[in-house]
Amino acid sequence: MKRYLMTSAASLMLCAGAAQADLMFAPGEGDFTWDSYEALKSMDLSGETISVFGPWLGLERDRFNAVIAYFEEATGANVEYAGSDSFEQQILIDTEGGSAPNIAVFPQPGLAASLAAKGLLAPLTSEDADWVRDNFGAGQSWVDLATFADENGDDQLFGMFYRADLKSLVWYVPENFEDSGYEIPQTMEELKALTDQIVADGGTPWCIGLGSGAATGWPATDWVEDLLLRTAEPSVYDQWVANEIPFDDPAIVAAIEEFGAFARNDDYVAGGAGAVASTDFRDSPKGLFASPPQCYMHRQASFIPAFFPEDTMMGEDADFFYFPSYESKDLGKPVLGAGTVMTITNDSKGARAFMEFLKAPIAHEAWMAQGGFLTAHSGVNTAVYENDAQRKMGDILLNADTFRFDGSDLMPGAIGAGAFWTGMVDYAGGKDATEVAKSIQETWDGIK
Repeated sequence: MKRYLMTSAASLMLCAGAAQADLMFAPGEGDFTWDSYEALKSMDLSGETISVFGPWLGLERDRFNAVIAYFEEATGANVEYAGSDSFEQQILIDTEGGSAPNIAVFPQPGLAASLAAKGLLAPLTSEDADWVRDNFGAGQSWVDLATFADENGDDQLFGMFYRADLKSLVWYVPENFEDSGYEIPQTMEELKALTDQIVADGGTPWCIGLGSGAATGWPATDWVEDLLLRTAEPSVYDQWVANEIPFDDPAIVAAIEEFGAFARNDDYVAGGAGAVASTDFRDSPKGLFASPPQCYMHRQASFIPAFFPEDTMMGEDADFFYFPSYESKDLGKPVLGAGTVMTITNDSKGARAFMEFLKAPIAHEAWMAQGGFLTAHSGVNTAVYENDAQRKMGDILLNADTFRFDGSDLMPGAIGAGAFWTGMVDYAGGKDATEVAKSIQETWDGIK
């Protein structure tokens, strides 16, 4: 049974890095792409100060500052990062008030798009777009996600994604699979066949919980988004998110019903279909670890191990696989996730140089080795990921044919953080999919 090594490259190289001023990892040592660091030295930015504003606080701020140190050491620039838990509100005040930072780190692209439309972001170049297209897994997807209309209505690339999150995962306990003789499904057809096999063997395939306090229902939106990417072309997803096709379009209703095929079947779900809406999402994976298991699979994003039993060893006590696509539909390997996008909000020589830094593998590897970071940059050495679990997630990102951002996060708040959530609770409770979708669309139509 494979056991993921949890030893961090950061801990292995901390002593070596201590001799390098504020650099955590010593240049020239380890598996980092040091030539990308050396190339930065061609940029002389002595005396240049670059301000960066974003949402990262605490440990995330410290890890990002450790990355920044390489840029400063190589170029002579001074980078000042400030984080805030009110980033979305403050960046609006700063940009509209003429006191914007050089670089802004947006947790999702919707707000960046609205600032671009007001002429408050500086566009990148067509060469930058070509670089992303050529150097990111599912590169065109990442270009599209950071391409917005400017104040004249012309589409331009305005940012580069740095640090991604992954949602298209199914969690399981390897011992349970081994004891029952189950194989990891490679296609959606195989996943559905495994679901039926588990039932035939007297087990329950899935644990699903939609409960989340005032946000109850959001886990179902991820299911629907993932399933839409597996049943329709990516363009349909994009049109849906932009409300260019209605919520009750047959393709969207079909994706909701695909979710229902899992969640509204009493034989498929721990506690029966009636327990789906009332089970808290933080409690729902516990059934994986019960003896005997209350369920064998749990679809959830990369953060869910935080709610696994204490001392769970990844790769031994728990593991994951890619939520597969339909072989018969020939839609490749789509991935649903999220991520932060870096933009220029106050143009300068230093700001442009910092965006160039984000293309360097070392800008990603320095955080990869610290943990809590995934990237779609195909030029990084994945050996420097903190552990095998993150490396495996990184491979899923790199091998994706299509990447799409969490759709509910891109919709107006009244929909993506309102009617969509409650509609999925109603659907899980037995309401008709078309009726639910029509009600969500009526709410969207009422938004001014």
